[in-house]
Amino acid sequence: MVEFKFTAQKVNGQTISGSLSANSITEGKRKIHRLAERNQLKIKEIEKKSTFIYKVRRGKDKPVKGEQKAFTKKEVEDALTKLGFEILSINKKLIDFQSKPPQTEIVTFVKISAELLEQKLPYSEILTLLINDTENKTLRETLKEINNDLKKGADSEATFLKYQSVFGKFTAYMLGLASKSGNMTEIYRATAKFLERRQEFKKNLRSALITPAVTLFVLFLAVLFYVGYIFPETAKLFVKFGIDLPPMTAFTLAVSDFLVENSILVTAFTLIPPIVAWRFAQSKKGGYIMDKYIIRIPVLGSLIHKTLIEVYCRVFYTLYSGSAESIEPIRIAAEATGNKYFEDRVKNIAIPLMIKKGVGITDAFTATGVFTETALSRLHSGEETGTLKNTSLQLANYYESETVYKLKNFIEVVQIFIAMIIMVVMIGLTLVSAETATVRPKTPGASNQIYVERDIA
Repeated sequence: MVEFKFTAQKVNGQTISGSLSANSITEGKRKIHRLAERNQLKIKEIEKKSTFIYKVRRGKDKPVKGEQKAFTKKEVEDALTKLGFEILSINKKLIDFQSKPPQTEIVTFVKISAELLEQKLPYSEILTLLINDTENKTLRETLKEINNDLKKGADSEATFLKYQSVFGKFTAYMLGLASKSGNMTEIYRATAKFLERRQEFKKNLRSALITPAVTLFVLFLAVLFYVGYIFPETAKLFVKFGIDLPPMTAFTLAVSDFLVENSILVTAFTLIPPIVAWRFAQSKKGGYIMDKYIIRIPVLGSLIHKTLIEVYCRVFYTLYSGSAESIEPIRIAAEATGNKYFEDRVKNIAIPLMIKKGVGITDAFTATGVFTETALSRLHSGEETGTLKNTSLQLANYYESETVYKLKNFIEVVQIFIAMIIMVVMIGLTLVSAETATVRPKTPGASNQIYVERDIA
């Protein structure tokens, strides 16, 4: 997120200032100008928060270097002067790029925070401890800024949402909400569990889909290289001397000739489809379509579908406090699944039915078509008995156990399948090479000797 501070003038000449956050510089400036147009303001100045590198010294101590985010150089200078430092230099950082911390760092931060909260340690002390022990620079600087903002009395939800580019939208929302709720420890624990499950699921999904796909793609390239470059160097020697080629060798050489003659077409066929698929999945419409049909894939789709319901129920359990306040937990839980299709069905079908027509949770969820019969049955039972919150947790734990076990078995089957494909390809290449090795040139003069023997006879 990029932070901006602006100064504007009202129609009566009064000068006012304000600040806001945006995902990019362009979006931030657009927001400010829309705000000015709506309130009839004349923008005088717009300043973006930047990182300044400073070098200071206190008394005769050794100079100290550091970084500080501020809107202007003067802000940094005033802050350091108040702390009793002698300013040696302050310069704006030319390349102010911060990479997103690894997901493992985020999970570690949330999990340790939950454990320390259980020990009744004040949150300010927890942040101080983690700032000193966090190795990732981006996360460390983010925690410093959050700590400073909270000490100044800033709203915790707004503070964490400013850094959703670091934590992720859902995590930032949950951590901000935790400080305002009466159950901070529970929310942190649930968020840690959610992040761990999502990380584990992505790892398993990568093992089930991405790793095999990459393996097959590399194998395909290796076979292309062998057939298109290495094999012809040997086989064409036999053709040059007019030697008849065995069937597999002749077929492989024909394939090699085709690949060489149509190299541009083959390259396009190899590279363009994956790139197009990736770009399509990155688009809004493409992502929606991909998320819609991924849960319908045989075997794996069912596991993904149940994992989405597990995530939904786990988040819903954490936020739900009663039927009178069920809409917001439903919306947030739907966003937490990370599946655009699932989220859209819940937010645009279930929630409107509940608000406009007073439909119950189970009936509204049934209308979405994204919940399994098992989930609907359990939620209906919880709704009737007034135990919807606990039922959601039970359902989440049930689907966690089922999907972990079945996904593990699925990965093993996929690995065996990939190993068999590699074995078949290697056997095929070995047979072709072995057949090529049996090719022998004709003995010089052998044909003439046959004709002479016939004449004598």
